[in-house]
Amino acid sequence: MAKRKKDSKADSETLSQVIVKGMQEKKATDIVVLDLRNVKNAVADFFVICSGNSDKQLDAISDGIDEEVYKTLKENPWHSEGKNNKEWMLLDYITVVAHIFRKDRRTAFALEKLWGDAEITEIED
Repeated sequence: MAKRKKDSKADSETLSQVIVKGMQEKKATDIVVLDLRNVKNAVADFFVICSGNSDKQLDAISDGIDEEVYKTLKENPWHSEGKNNKEWMLLDYITVVAHIFRKDRRTAFALEKLWGDAEITEIED
């Protein structure tokens, strides 16, 4: 497995804000930012989580994040998954991980509860 580097060009806070913008441009709902920087053994600095209503919207949100991050910061995801099952898509930018859930599946995964020690910021729709 490739080693994860933390020396990303963009700082993680800026990256999380750009990811939020990419989500908002594709009408994602229930956007929350989990600041994991003070959580012991966290796998990233931030998780940015949102919901979409359909397979088509999940694809659009994923593409919107990808395009916005590349346009603004010239970065591509280190890893992505879930594009085939359309329940939970993930774009991993190493220090920030974007999670895109189909609305009806988000509660089943309960990431906000799993990372309950994180500082959570809800973004207005």
